[in-house]
Amino acid sequence: MLSGREVARLFIRTFRRAVVVAAAAAMIVGATGTAASQESTGNTHTEEWTALHDGPQEYPEIHIDWDVPIQMSDGVLLKANVYRPVDSSRSVVEQPLPTIVNLTPYTKLLTNLVDSALAVPGLQSLTMDLVRRINLSGTPVSGFGDLLHALDGGTVRTVLGIDDNLIRSGYTLVVADVRGTGFSQGSWETLGEREQLDTREVINWAAAQPWSNGDVAMSGGSYAGINQLRAAENAPAALKAIFPVEPGSDLMRDVVAPGGGVGTTFLPLWLSNVNQLKLLPDVQSMLNGTFDWKWFHERLSDPSTNVDLLTQALLTPSLDDIPPALESALDDDSPFRQGIRGHPERITVPTFVYGGWHDIFANSATKLYNAIPLPPGKKQLVVGDTYHANPGAGTGYGVAPPRLDVMQRVWFDKWLKGIDHGVNDFGPINLWEQGGGWVTMAQFPQHDVNYRRVYLDAAPSGSTDDSLYDGSLKNVKPTGKASLTVAPGLTTVCSRDTAQGSAGMTAVFDICAKDSRIAERNGLTFTSAETTERTVISGPINVHLNTIHDATDGYWNVTVNDVTPDGASIVLSTGQLTSSMRAVDDSKSVRSANGDYTAPFNPITLDSMRPVVPGKPTTLDIAVIPTQAVLEPGHRLRVDVFAGNSPKALAFRPMLNNTKMKPQHLSLDPDAPSFVNLPTNRAVG
Repeated sequence: MLSGREVARLFIRTFRRAVVVAAAAAMIVGATGTAASQESTGNTHTEEWTALHDGPQEYPEIHIDWDVPIQMSDGVLLKANVYRPVDSSRSVVEQPLPTIVNLTPYTKLLTNLVDSALAVPGLQSLTMDLVRRINLSGTPVSGFGDLLHALDGGTVRTVLGIDDNLIRSGYTLVVADVRGTGFSQGSWETLGEREQLDTREVINWAAAQPWSNGDVAMSGGSYAGINQLRAAENAPAALKAIFPVEPGSDLMRDVVAPGGGVGTTFLPLWLSNVNQLKLLPDVQSMLNGTFDWKWFHERLSDPSTNVDLLTQALLTPSLDDIPPALESALDDDSPFRQGIRGHPERITVPTFVYGGWHDIFANSATKLYNAIPLPPGKKQLVVGDTYHANPGAGTGYGVAPPRLDVMQRVWFDKWLKGIDHGVNDFGPINLWEQGGGWVTMAQFPQHDVNYRRVYLDAAPSGSTDDSLYDGSLKNVKPTGKASLTVAPGLTTVCSRDTAQGSAGMTAVFDICAKDSRIAERNGLTFTSAETTERTVISGPINVHLNTIHDATDGYWNVTVNDVTPDGASIVLSTGQLTSSMRAVDDSKSVRSANGDYTAPFNPITLDSMRPVVPGKPTTLDIAVIPTQAVLEPGHRLRVDVFAGNSPKALAFRPMLNNTKMKPQHLSLDPDAPSFVNLPTNRAVG
């Protein structure tokens, strides 16, 4: 059988050409700009831990057992690659070692191809050196540089779950295809109950192998990160620690239906990729006569998992015609909803979470950390200024946390080998403070913030000529009444919401991802006076709007922005809501001391739908993703209000039809004010 390393050689020439292009870019930048400093001056752990991870390891090589069958309790065979260290005599290490498990729906063949490419002598260090020399700050495509820096942030090794240095330091790694994906048998259940049982059975299988000492951890990002959280909620005895990168815990609100609207950017791309990858056959087995025909027939029976659900959400014309799959998605007790809903309050093993403020799962990162019932040290959190495509970017030097692979190494050493490199003193919370830099915190939100109302006022702020309407943010109620109209439009195509929804792919365009002035041309803006002192925002935010609709439904999107002295409007966080999905479950919501919601919880179910009466007041509480940010003196706070959020999300088709794409109206009335419930350390406005 051809190894992944041998197959990867087919791709190396193309990869090398890409490196040459990157080198040219680095030379250009070197001639026109200054490379970012890589000196470790702030975080006392970065240099020490990086040397530990990148330096000489106990074992020089790695042995791989390919496509090892693991039989589940229902007879289905999952296929796994097992990576084991090889000693200096070229013998596979027989001593039982702690074991890392990664379950992926993206086929272990793909992860091994990437690992093989990185294994080309000198290629990884060359790539990292080139990326570190690239500094595109101050250019119109600085976002491209932000994405590139995932390559020197430990992203590839950690998210894909194959870290050669980790294995050579004395760990065994098991990378298995999730049921119904890759070379594994069965039908893909997308985090369903059976799939979660598979994860526990793989952990127990790994712990019982002669090459394992019985202690298991889990690694990987995105879907593999979610798998880790689910396993840790009802942890097998063998599971000792997890290191989920960019995991989600409340997937309905993260990506499936944020605010009751269908995620129309990320979901179609993601489903297409997984469904295509799961159809890739085991070519070697076809050549040697061992092809798995059961695998083949199962793939034929379900070639496009969940595509029917997405199609129904986008095309079903009315609630009277709702098909069973869509009805299940809008039923809080259905197996589908149970499968995509996490329970971090049940996690019992040490958990290190990495998230990004603009990740597709940004809504989950701080919430699941706070919900995990473990003391600081046994749970840790790092949140970067990143998207789903570039976790770890900005780590590894200066005052930043160490790279992802470096942090993972010391975390696993602590909980699987009992070797403490000082990780207990790290954090427990390290956040990129938007508008500032890295901060270390004992809790989130930070202890000295209070929730205050900041009111939307029709009085012009004089801060912009670009928006549909220029209003103000003030810490006192407006003195007069006003009704402002905004209609659905397409300017939000050029927005940070689109960059977030596309996992960061459109973040290369600074004019959109780092400045909302184009999007604001079809939005209502409300801007504060310039701040005179450094003002911190920390925690979840609620935007309370009093609205009137011309149709029987509507869709609202809000962003909270930092406006710089030169006028750039930088999105800090975002929220959206379908008007008919506005019901709030108080038992799952959070209010501040002033009685206002800080984190309203919308059930997003058919049973909770509340009709909109055209021409009558409709009050909305829109949950905005928690954030940590600072407004420096001379900056302003801005809230943008849009009548839609295309292409990131759209209302479910039946609700979208009810909106008739008509204009929507925002009511500003001192007797029924619209406001932001803002967590700050001082008053704004």
